[in-house]
Parts: sequence; structure tokens; C-alpha cells
Amino acid sequence: MTHSLLLLPGDGIGPEVIAEAETVLNAAALDIAVHRAPFGGASIDRHGAAITDETLARALASDAVLTGAVGGPQWSSQPYDNRPESGLLKLREAMQVFANLRPARCFAALADASSLKRHLVEGLDIMFVRELVGGVYFGQPRGIEDLGNGQRRGVNTQVYTTAEIHRVARTAFELARGRRNRVCSVEKSNVMEAGLLWKEEVTALHAAEYADVELSHMLADNCAMQLVKAPKQFDVILTDNLFGDMLSDEAAMLTGSLGLLPSAALGEAGKPGLYEPIHGSAPDIAGQGLANPCAAILSLAMAIRHSFGDAANAARIERAVEAAIDTGTRTRDIGGTASTAQMGAAIVQHL
Repeated sequence: MTHSLLLLPGDGIGPEVIAEAETVLNAAALDIAVHRAPFGGASIDRHGAAITDETLARALASDAVLTGAVGGPQWSSQPYDNRPESGLLKLREAMQVFANLRPARCFAALADASSLKRHLVEGLDIMFVRELVGGVYFGQPRGIEDLGNGQRRGVNTQVYTTAEIHRVARTAFELARGRRNRVCSVEKSNVMEAGLLWKEEVTALHAAEYADVELSHMLADNCAMQLVKAPKQFDVILTDNLFGDMLSDEAAMLTGSLGLLPSAALGEAGKPGLYEPIHGSAPDIAGQGLANPCAAILSLAMAIRHSFGDAANAARIERAVEAAIDTGTRTRDIGGTASTAQMGAAIVQHL
């Protein structure tokens, strides 16, 4: 059966890392039909919108979508509803990919590249499950109001429903059953009603359906501290959109580089998944061949596993990435001198 993959290279280093992911995909010789479309700032320049209706329709008709990062200073004057990042939010919302999986794994060969001491990160393997289409990034009302007399007010609304919390929590509990069977749910229930609802609903779902999984709760600020104090205590971390965004980036640095971390955004079973490296567009190094393509390639592996149902070839690509790093091929961000293309070529060789 031929699967379909939509590539949205994006901006900055996005096209460079997505090109290496496509090189690996071709080397893997899988039966996948690949399509492409401009996205983010590139789409604004070509079509006047960060994502077009045609691209949205193509994404919904695909089995999986793999994107590069979006954004750059040349689009900073755009209104918020048409900045490059708005295209990503529209894509997530249209695809209803509510569960964002962000693994933070420290490769053995890179334990000394972490900002923490080796004994704290060696063997690190955390899975973040971040709610992706709700919370403060999507809540209404939002905006900037003119109050007169030179005063303004910015408003964003943190809001969740029982159904939104349950569906992402189920993803976390199901993943935990295939890992070390522990979920830590993170919120700010001490000062936020939305956080209290989150804690109560996760607790209720756990008691009703997942009592076999060990559940703990932690305040988001404490979780931030624990991630740099004793990160290996965590297995699966379940959290909302805002805290998940920040905490997973913090954990990513424990592994040595943002350039190593992939992500998957999943919706209901049978619906297309959205995959992307968690790093930014890095316009300061774009076009110089300095970007690390590993996160994009590992995001491709996640697409092959979760959207195409091919765990064997996903693991094959993941082993090739680890083997390339183990044998000394590394980009600048992880202590090496390899170019983006050389890193990709080394992974293909091990594949």
C-alpha cells in the first residue's frame, strides 16, 4: 500500500534539514508518495498567506505531514494572524493533532555534550505528551486592547474542557504502558482554575481506566527544577500546551542539542499525523550547511512508525542516526565539524 507524505520545508534551515530527511527516505526505499508545498514565510512570499487553503486540504488528504521550522526577521512586521507561525497553528488546528509527542533521549555517545553532568543524563529517556490544539495559544478572548490615555491591555485565555484533557491524557497513559508505566501530570493547580480542572480530570480518568499505570502530579515550576536536578526520575510527562512548550525545550537541552529532538503530533486514530523537529528556523545559520538534520530525520522515523505503521523501518532509521553519531560524524552543535549534507550522508551509509 502506497502511503502519502506531504513535505512543508518552511523557512531558514527548514529546507536544508527536510532535504536530508528526504534523502534518507529515498535510501530506505519505502513505498511512499511524496508531495511538497511552501509553508510559513515562504508561503507568505509566494501566496500572501502562511498556509493556503490548498495546502491545508492536501495535508488533510495525506497520511502524514513533515514540516521544517518557520519564521524569520523578514516577516516580523506581519500581523499575528499572518506571521509564519500562524500557519503552523492553523495546520495543527485543522488537522486536530491534539497530542504532541516530544521524546527527549540522550544518546550514549553524547552524554558529555549535555549541559548537565554525565551521571544525570546518561540513559535519559523522557516522553513529553503536550496538549497541542487548546489552552492559552487558542483560547478566546485574546488580543491587544486600546484602553485610551496611552494605555493598552494584552489578553490571552487559558481554557480546557474535560474532553480535551481526557483525549490527550489517554495518549499519555497508553504510551506509558509500553514504556516504564509512569505518568507525571504537570500543571499549576495551586493558582490556576484551568490547572485544577486538569489535575482533577486526569485523576478521574486514571481511576476509571488506567489504574495499572503509576500516576503522579507536579507543579510546572517544580517540574522545571526537577528536570535539571534529577531528570531520569521521569518516564512520561503529560502537560498542557504552554507548559509543554517550555518544559520540553528545557529537556531537549539535556540531550546535548535541540538539533537532535523530533516530535509527532497525533489526532484520532486513522487521521494524518504532523511531524516536525522541535528546533527553530535558525536564520543566522541558514544556507551555510551548519544545521543538524538529525531531528528532522528522527521526525521522519516517527512518521513511519505512527502514521505508516512500520515500526521496523522506523527503528532502522533511528539506529542509523545513532550509529552515525557513535562513529564520530557530528555537526557543529554536538561537537563536530560535519556539514548538514555530510551528516545526512553518514546516516544513509549506516542505513
